[in-house]
This record gives sequence, C-alpha cells and structure tokens, in this order.
Amino acid sequence: MKKTAENVKWDLDDLYSGTTDTQIESDSKWLREQAANFSSYRGGVADLGPEGLLDAIVKLEQINERAQKLLAYAYLNFSTQTADPAASAFFQSRKELYSEIRRDTLFFELEWTKLEDSLAAILASDPVLSKYSHYLVSLRRYKPHLLSEPEERILAEKEPAGASAWGVLFEKMLSQLRFGERKRTESEVLSELYSADREVRKHAAHELTHGLQSIGLPLTHIFNTILLDKSIDDRLRRYPNWLSARNLGNEADDAMVGALVNAVSSRYDLVQRYYRLKRKLLGYEELFDYDRYAPVKVLSEGETSWDEAKEIVLASYGEFSADMAKIANRFFDEDWIHASVLPGKRSGAFAHPVVPSLHPYIFLNFTGRRRDIMTLAHELGHGIHQYLARDQGLFNSDTPLTTAESASVFGEMLVFRSVLKRTVSPAERLGLLCSKIEDTFATVFRQVAMNRFEDAVHNARRTRGELNPDFISSAWMNTQAAMFGESVRLLDHYKIWWSYIPHFIHSPGYVYAYAFGELLVMALYKQYLDEGPDFVPKYLEFLGSGAKAEPGVLLRPFGVDLADPRFWDRGVKIIEELVAEAEKEASR
Repeated sequence: MKKTAENVKWDLDDLYSGTTDTQIESDSKWLREQAANFSSYRGGVADLGPEGLLDAIVKLEQINERAQKLLAYAYLNFSTQTADPAASAFFQSRKELYSEIRRDTLFFELEWTKLEDSLAAILASDPVLSKYSHYLVSLRRYKPHLLSEPEERILAEKEPAGASAWGVLFEKMLSQLRFGERKRTESEVLSELYSADREVRKHAAHELTHGLQSIGLPLTHIFNTILLDKSIDDRLRRYPNWLSARNLGNEADDAMVGALVNAVSSRYDLVQRYYRLKRKLLGYEELFDYDRYAPVKVLSEGETSWDEAKEIVLASYGEFSADMAKIANRFFDEDWIHASVLPGKRSGAFAHPVVPSLHPYIFLNFTGRRRDIMTLAHELGHGIHQYLARDQGLFNSDTPLTTAESASVFGEMLVFRSVLKRTVSPAERLGLLCSKIEDTFATVFRQVAMNRFEDAVHNARRTRGELNPDFISSAWMNTQAAMFGESVRLLDHYKIWWSYIPHFIHSPGYVYAYAFGELLVMALYKQYLDEGPDFVPKYLEFLGSGAKAEPGVLLRPFGVDLADPRFWDRGVKIIEELVAEAEKEASR
C-alpha cells in the first residue's frame, strides 16, 4: 500500500516524450503553415455560406487544438519544476508561439462579429452548423468589446509579456519560497493549519506570514500590475465594471452575479453561528484565525495514505455511477495524476483538460491530511467532467466557470455522504460534519468574501492609482472580518494572507464561480436524493454536454432557473441545514 504519493507522477508521453521530442518542432512548423493558409479566409468571412463557414471553423479548431496541445504540455512540464530554467524557457517559447498563432487567426472572429445580426442569425441556426451554433452565438456576445484588427493583433502579440508573464513570476516566487527553519514548501506549511495541535497551527501561521513578508514588496507590485492591466483592458474594451468581462465569459449577467453575492453575503451570520459552536466544541475562550480548520472531536488530522484516499474516492464515485468510477480509475492506472510534493513544484491543485483528442491531467500536492481526500475527489470531478465533454470538440468542451465546478463539488459531496453513511460514532459524525461545513464555507462564503476584496481593490486601483501594501491588507482584513464578525479573531499576521492566493493573479474575478458551483450542486444533489438512480444518466448527459449550449439551457432538465434570485437563497438554506445538523450532533 502506498502511504505517500512520493512516486505518484504523471506520464506526459501521451503529449510528447520530452521537450526535445522532434514532434514538437514538427507541430510548431505545421501550426505556422496552417495559420498562414487560414489567412485565405481574410476579408471573405461575410461571403461564406453555411458549408464554407463550417469548413473554416473546422480548420480553425484543428489549429487551436494543436496549439493548445503544445501549450498544455509546456505548462504541465513547467508546473512541477518552476525553478528549472530550461522548463521555464520552453514554456515561454510555447506561449509566444500560441500568441503568434492567435494573432494570425483572430481576424476570423472579428469578421464574424461584424456581420449584420440578421445574417449571423441565419447562419448560426443553419442545420449544417448545428454543432457550432452556440460557439458562433457566443463569439458575438463580445461584439461591443472588440477592437479593430490591427489593435487586436498588437494586444495578442504583447500578451506573453503582459499579465501572464507576471503570473509566471508569481508562481516562481511562491514555489521557490521556503518557510521556517525546516525550509518547507507552501503546501506543507498550509497543511499544518489543519493540525489537531494548536501550537503546530500557530507556528505554521507564523511561518507562512514570515515567508510571505520576505517577498511582500514584489508580491504587492505584481498584484498592482495585474490590477492596472485589468483596468486598461476593461477601459479599452468598454466594459462597464471590473467584473463584467468575467461575467460575459461565464455567460452570466451582472444582475445574476449580484444576486448570488448578495444572497451569500447577507447570510454571513451562518459562518459566525458555526464558529461560535466550534469554539465551544474546542473548549477555547477565543477562536483565532489559525484555529478555523482545527479538527473537531476525535477526528484528528490523522495520516491518510495515498491508497486509502484513492479507495475512498473511487468507491464513492462507484456508488453513484459505475461509468464515473471507471473513468476516474483511468487517471490512476494510466498515470494522469501528479500528486507528489516536490521542491520547485507550484502549490495548489487543478485539473487540466489538455485537448479533446487526448485526456485531462490532474495536479495536486498530497500531504497525507484527511482533507487531501476531498481535494482528490474535487479534482477528479473536474477530470471526469473534462473527459466526458471531449466529444463536443475543442470549441464546445470548455465549460464556463459557472458550471465548471458542478462535477468537482458534486464529487466532494459524494465522498462526504458516503463516508458519513458508514460512520456510526456520534463524535466522528460530528467531526465529519464540521469538516464538510468548513469546506462548504471555504467554497461559498470565503469565495464571496474574496470577491468583495477584489471588488474593493480593483475599484480603488482605478480611482486612487497604485495601492500600497497597507491599503490592500486593510481591504483584506475588512472583507474577511465582515464574514467572521466576532466569532473569529483575525490577528495582525493574517493581513498579508491575500498575497499567496493565485486566483487574484491568474484569473481576476474567478472566485465567485466556486460559490456558484457549490450552491448549484446543493440543488442538484438534493434532486439526486429525491430521484435516486433516475438522476444519474441525466447528470452524466449534462456533464458530457460541455459548453454546447448556455448554462441555463443545459440545466433546464433539472428545473434550475439561474435567473431566479430565490435559487441562491435555497442553496444557502441547505448549508444552514448542515449547520443545524452539526448543532444537533453536538448536543448529544
């Protein structure tokens, strides 16, 4: 039995055998040739009939797939060895190639969006183009925000030297930073915030803080640059606010997202209610920030072996669907997972879809904590979702963030309920409930609080200019304190903890999608409990649909109306029921 994930490393040979694989240069040459050939469509998109338009889209999709395959390989290779100059240089060269191909083919999207609405509607609804109908309609949503072709070409060419370059620097700095006397990685230090020993948690919090403070100035500069870049981009593209571009990409309007944020932030009382309960359960006079994830009752932090985590997750998926478990098992059997903790490996976890003609890969840092089981379940959910959506092709498989979390969070719920069902000890049940509530809070309330932080700093950067570290830290503390109230005391060291969160750098505005996905899953899981096995094929069909239609259409079979503000209230109500369940277990 594997006790650690030391040897759990992915095999990227399905993409390329190494950075010196001759196929890489062959593919790069092919891409440049095909991009040049594609220019024959320039100036003539308006004159293409349905068949001609289909031919152009298929060619463009093939070009994009090959370019994304190269870029995916370069990033996956870099993500486990960010301190390696050769891996970094290779990743940068593929980004530059991707930018070059994007620059030389973007005319197609621009010409398509400039078509008269009536002609575009006729073409998009033609049966010949049925597979790409949603893709074509989605492109036109950006019409008010696109620039001229010369301007778009300049932006595309400069992109590798812009925000994404600062993102790479951020990853390099955090992955190479070592914390404390033992010179540990960020993942190793963060895992100790879940320790049953209060002194261990406190020490980990101080180590994390001191490490972040040592690079505080460059991290602040990186964040300010990202804020400025976003501000310039939004101004040039005429977006009304800092979040509008993200909402457009998520196929969610500003009002819908506003209703979600309000529904969650108006119920911060649930967070405070729970942490008051937790303080009593732990027997503390006061709960500090480093106590938030302390295990409750006999459910100690324990050591979870890799094989145990694998067994629990696969069994939980199998109880729901044998098909899902079969797909999940392939990730283990065929080395599609990288889970070992290595020097220079970036922190966090993700599932990368790569390209539809291949398969996804999963990245995580397995430290043996119980919560790593949920991380594995979460990323496998993403991987299964991406795998099932492959048949839609590249342009229809990339789900918007609002539905991208629907399988990952559902997977977490399957594991939680499966383990809880097998647990008879009241103390252990309470421990599991508390752990689940905290995970749910981290996905819903914490993400909305972080959205409020982003809202504060993005708007401030546009009116005040460059933000100093004290202003950013104050915005962080204020938005976090609004969530915790007096239930958790946030100490001074906590004020810099905004600086290690990658979403703020790589994907401004992303975080509310986690809350969106969690509340959506709450509704879907309740329906599963009501319908039983009849729910499963409907759900798998939803996952396999990828992005072939807008989220509201794909969710229609479940009776979900995302435009109804009460939908979010119902999701929050289910979280309240979890808190009440924990209170009931605690009173026994």
